[in-house]
Amino acid sequence: MLPTTSTEQGFSIEEATVRDLQLAFQRNQLSSKELVEFYLERIQTLNTDLKAVLEVNSDAVAQADIADQERKDKPHGSFSALHGIPILLKDNIATKDKLNTTAGSYALLGSVVPRDAGVVTRLRKAGAIILGKATLSEWSNFRSNNAPSGWCARGGQGKNPYTKGDPCGSSSGSAISVAANMVTVSLGTETNGSILCPSGYNSVVGIKPTVGLTSRAGVIPISPRQDTVGPICRTVSDAACVLETIVGIDTNDEATIEASKYVPEGGYSQFLREDGLSGKRLGVVRSYYNFGNGTFMHKTFQLHLETLRQRGALLVDNLKIDNIVEINMDQSEDIALEIEFKLALNAYLNDLVASPVRSLADVIEYNKNHSEQENLDEYDHFPNMDLRN
Repeated sequence: MLPTTSTEQGFSIEEATVRDLQLAFQRNQLSSKELVEFYLERIQTLNTDLKAVLEVNSDAVAQADIADQERKDKPHGSFSALHGIPILLKDNIATKDKLNTTAGSYALLGSVVPRDAGVVTRLRKAGAIILGKATLSEWSNFRSNNAPSGWCARGGQGKNPYTKGDPCGSSSGSAISVAANMVTVSLGTETNGSILCPSGYNSVVGIKPTVGLTSRAGVIPISPRQDTVGPICRTVSDAACVLETIVGIDTNDEATIEASKYVPEGGYSQFLREDGLSGKRLGVVRSYYNFGNGTFMHKTFQLHLETLRQRGALLVDNLKIDNIVEINMDQSEDIALEIEFKLALNAYLNDLVASPVRSLADVIEYNKNHSEQENLDEYDHFPNMDLRN
């Protein structure tokens, strides 16, 4: 049985936006504690099947109590939009608390991070409640060539809540949990598609920020050139709210210094418009949507295109990208990422206060020694890595 979705005061939590929740707080229709307890019960009910959440924060209810008390103490106070709002973090984003940060691998279970990730510091300052860690494709989909998206050794196989099939990755749990109303908002990370793909598959909103807009400090890396942290939410307005909370300078990530000049004063929410699509030119690259005429997917896609037209968008249909096949087949990015991953991961592991592993070579050795735990019989691990210095 799913938990009841309405409070005694008649407020419906399911599908509520951040703004809806803040209004409910103000009207005493809902407390942060009630909200957290709703999501914890929802996780307990759904997670056995969907496998979206790796760990829940044992301090989440206490954090909610603090948020509720702060609002009582300052009934007319000015609070952040995320004050008292639960958020799930992809399990490669470090938290200096009782939660683990493992990238879904047993090799990092019990490791101790030196500090909160930069984005977590900003979330805590805003009063957000860290509800727990979301599952992911292990090592952000960089461990294996044949493991399915959304699988990790610690969490198992995540499922799309609509189809019970492929959730895409690597930020699979972040998208699944938002889509299934297991949390209000979440954070994912992307190197190449890991926010956008699961957001699309699970019918939620993901934003991949320009590299450096959000800090990567304290995030288990793949590539300093490409890694970025961004929101995954149910609505564009919620995604804008989370994004403006986590952007900005972090001295532990030099890329944020240069990028900070592009952060708009007053945040991103000020630019939200109901008629925002009016007059916008949108290209439709049909080669990615060859579902076959007459199929359910084709009909659904056509409905979406018609919705965009009705909202005022100008569609440039059948857009062609020169050399798209050659671009997609090119291996140079993979070669660069493999080199960058080893260097960046080794630096991250060496910065940990305590860890069972201190290098990529250690991780590979750990997997060999725990092959059943890490399911090596079925899924390979780091097959193309050159471990020479």
